[in-house]
Amino acid sequence: MLRSTVLAASFAFAFAAAAPAFAADMAPPAFITKAVADAGRPAADKDADADRLPAATLAFAGLKEGDKVVDLFPGGGYFTRIFSKAVGGVGKVFALAPGARADAVKAIAADPQYKNVTFVDFTPGPVKLTEPVDFFWTSRNYHDFHNIAAIDVAALNKSIYDSLKPGGIYIVLDHAAVTGSGVTATSTLHRIDAEVVKKEVTAAGFKFVGESKVLAHPADDRTGKVFEGAVKGKTDQFILKFQK
Repeated sequence: MLRSTVLAASFAFAFAAAAPAFAADMAPPAFITKAVADAGRPAADKDADADRLPAATLAFAGLKEGDKVVDLFPGGGYFTRIFSKAVGGVGKVFALAPGARADAVKAIAADPQYKNVTFVDFTPGPVKLTEPVDFFWTSRNYHDFHNIAAIDVAALNKSIYDSLKPGGIYIVLDHAAVTGSGVTATSTLHRIDAEVVKKEVTAAGFKFVGESKVLAHPADDRTGKVFEGAVKGKTDQFILKFQK
């Protein structure tokens, strides 16, 4: 009887430990759902939601209200606006991008609707922030870390580690390459092997804590360019979660 009780308790504990990630994939919290529904988001961003699934993605990531977030290489600001509304008035969003290619996020930072967003002119290299943050995010960019001569990937990951508070989260979302292909497809197909990302990020001191399959597309054989043909918008993507 005692053994059965212990086994039952162990199972309950294991399920409870696993539940947050499972629940996050299934049911995004209300503050994230509300942020995705923000009326200030461009129509093109909203149209992309069906493929990019931002609510489920950020729920898995564990973004919290009040977080200080870094959006590294935010592109047109697809996630920047969502971060702004999700973290709320006491949170902050730092959008890091080279100034010459950052008109879109500069405009977001200048918009009173997103007054918690700060644009940071980022020259590719180690990250240097004025304060520690809770959450570091890069979406569909990590493969290019290997394509930019000015970036030392190990030094960049270590600077991200140093920029986070203890317990801080680092999310890497990217297009998946064929397993075992390493970094051979980063410049040709704009893909990277998830196992390489895990190895490089944990080498900087991070603990790998989980992976979401919410953006998995098994029909993608991972051999095509991500911007071409039927695979565009339907690539097999991984979301890796690391913790300081």
